[in-house]
Amino acid sequence: MTRSTIWRANECLRERTTMNTPFEPFDLGGTRLANRIAMAPMTRSRAYGPGGTPTDLMATYYAQRAGAGLIVTEGIQPSVVGQGYPDTPGLHSTEQVAAWRTVTDAVHERGGVIFAQLMHTGRVGNPDLLPGDLTPVSASAVAAQGQVYTHDGPKPFPTPRPLTEAEITETIADFADAARNAIDAGFDGVELHGANGYLIHQFLSSNANQRTDGWGGTVEGRIRFAVEVTTAVVAAVGGDKVGLRISPGNTLHDIVEDDVDQTYKSLVGAIAELGLAYLHIMEAPAKRELTTALRAQWPSALILNPNTYPEPTGLDALSLLRDGTADLISFGALFVANPDLPDRLAAGGPFTSPDRGSFFGGDHRGYTDYPTLP
Repeated sequence: MTRSTIWRANECLRERTTMNTPFEPFDLGGTRLANRIAMAPMTRSRAYGPGGTPTDLMATYYAQRAGAGLIVTEGIQPSVVGQGYPDTPGLHSTEQVAAWRTVTDAVHERGGVIFAQLMHTGRVGNPDLLPGDLTPVSASAVAAQGQVYTHDGPKPFPTPRPLTEAEITETIADFADAARNAIDAGFDGVELHGANGYLIHQFLSSNANQRTDGWGGTVEGRIRFAVEVTTAVVAAVGGDKVGLRISPGNTLHDIVEDDVDQTYKSLVGAIAELGLAYLHIMEAPAKRELTTALRAQWPSALILNPNTYPEPTGLDALSLLRDGTADLISFGALFVANPDLPDRLAAGGPFTSPDRGSFFGGDHRGYTDYPTLP
């Protein structure tokens, strides 16, 4: 970190020692948020429009939750080969951009702020989900253990095709193009999905990334893809419109990470000068000490999805705002079932329990039919 970065981090740390009120406005890189409650990105698999486009039902879903200080959408693939699940939306065609405008307009009409999460799933997927002879790609030819759901039922994760260095450059450009498309579609910004075992996380990993060139082999090599994707997206749309989500120590989708602390401290140090709007941490079990260390290192806003397993993030998490652990708290499952979640948190409840059987795919049931407070 440079001297100027350290100064900014210290200034932020001093500001964080003051009482953070969850329901007061917050400045996120120049974007005014109504409160410090964020809706976490959650795959819902309901992009039933032609060519993976969002529908009017999706616009209703997000607009219902516009009371969040910040909405981060479900993962949106930046390219055709980036899709890993059925009926997930894209941001790589003119039709998709136009369809997303319906969603962003609906959220903005209700005073909300919405960022598009760009998610390339890498080796998580199956050729049956891709057109033609495309197959999932990753850092190395290492298959993840497990299965993915397809329209023909669950199928094993295949061995991915390792990206060539030229294809890595093309993939970075895909992220930048998708970010530009997001702004054209009316989004207030984008979040890069570097968590949960997807492509950026696969490069960070020590089992999915077995490269011996400049994109792997060492901590510096493994963080390079994340750094260069972030740098390219910042150049495309501006750092104040970009966030990065990470999940240090998360083993989802068969991820192993050696040197977790060093990896993420190095990553955060490498992107600290880019002027991002925020860093979003999905916290793994027993990683609060690392969360705290990254918080002290990071010069701008920090969004935390705290580890509360096996319970969903709930009312108690607001204490992490008041004590300065984070600037915003993101809520996942609770936001599915409580479209007016900030109002319910302010009132201390009650909270509707989500129907987990309707999380992925389906119609309006378990999607737009959850009640709000009278």
